[in-house]
Order: sequence, then C-alpha cells, then structure tokens
Amino acid sequence: MGDESRFELPQGTLDLLIMRVVALGPIHGYAIAQRIQQISRDALQVQQGSLYPALHRLEYKKFLASHWKPSETGREAKFYELTARGRTHLKSETENWARLIGIVGLIFEGTLEGV
Repeated sequence: MGDESRFELPQGTLDLLIMRVVALGPIHGYAIAQRIQQISRDALQVQQGSLYPALHRLEYKKFLASHWKPSETGREAKFYELTARGRTHLKSETENWARLIGIVGLIFEGTLEGV
C-alpha cells in the first residue's frame, strides 16, 4: 500500500507550483523544492529529476530568468526569478485552476442519483 498523503501531480502542475514559489522572490532550485514540500505539509516532495527539467523548461519558455550568485552556504547557486511574461502566465494559469477547482467541486458536491 502507498502513502495516502502523497500523490502524483497532474501534467503541468509542477511548473505552476514552481512559478508560484519563484514569484515570492529570487530563489535557487534546492530551496524551491524545500519550499513546496514545506507549504504542502510534506504531501509534495519534488525530486531533482523532475525539478531541474521543469526549471529548464520554464527558462526556455522565458517564464523564468536565472543568474548565479552565492547561496546561504556561500557556494555559487543558480537563482531563478519570474519574468514579466512568467507573471502574466502565472496569473492566467492560476485563474484557470481556480475555475477548474470550482467546477470539479460542483460535480463532487452534486448527488449521484440516477448514476
């Protein structure tokens, strides 16, 4: 039996979560994964094998920009920031998710009579 508190994210959700965390201010990859885990109360653990390809994908789409600078450990790390294009995309996708959650909620709250 699997751990019921963990689940697979629907396609594209990780990108949105990353962008939401990066919107709070410049942050390096490892800290992004930590923040997602922390905010989700350990329900979501982003593996490096998923995180870094997502960061590269978001940079390629020009939703994120990056630069190297010393991290809190003093070692150089790549810090990511949301671009203006990324902010626009994040706003749009967040609105889409809110609508979808509302619609799915209506369906789940409805009765299953006749089914």
